[in-house]
Amino acid sequence: MLKVALLNIKGEKVKDIELNESIFGIEPNDTVIYNAVVLARASFRQGTAKVKTRSEVRGGGRKPWRQKKTGNARQGSIRAPQWRGGGVVFGPTPRSFSKKMNKKERKLALKSALSYKVSDKELIVVDNLAITSSKTKDMIEVLNNLKIDKPALVVVKELTDNLILGTRNLADIKAITAEEVNTYDVLAYDYLLIAEDAIQVLEEVLA
Repeated sequence: MLKVALLNIKGEKVKDIELNESIFGIEPNDTVIYNAVVLARASFRQGTAKVKTRSEVRGGGRKPWRQKKTGNARQGSIRAPQWRGGGVVFGPTPRSFSKKMNKKERKLALKSALSYKVSDKELIVVDNLAITSSKTKDMIEVLNNLKIDKPALVVVKELTDNLILGTRNLADIKAITAEEVNTYDVLAYDYLLIAEDAIQVLEEVLA
């Protein structure tokens, strides 16, 4: 039985809750986690780098000098790669860096990342994150109450205006819904601060 403490936003323990061991207590698969992180980082790349080949560079339509009897090496165009201002050989062209990963692997990667958070005691569960103020200093007070002093991923069932406004000026805090949780974000932040109702959503999706 996997149990963690349920806290309120004042940092006080309310009770113990049970977590689904098939989601939060599995043996992490490092290979699948690595593949998920590579996929996520690859998706950030635009793939828009582009250079011009000799056929795309402007000019160079005429042979610069005749083939023989000039003492120079034979040349067909002043836009050949060896000329200054010429085309580039084997340069980058627009491409997609996207990778594929099946659903079972994606789920396993996320379960592994969540299990690491539990085993490393970096998972903090609160009963409710519906803060009544939109001030950043009030959100900082909540984080201090929960003893969160490192970058944290905040997961809730539904984002409220107060939560969005309270966290947007905090560079090390990111707030998302339970449906947006992904392996890369879970691993990128030291702490995972999650609301109780968001855990229920995760368990339904990953079960």
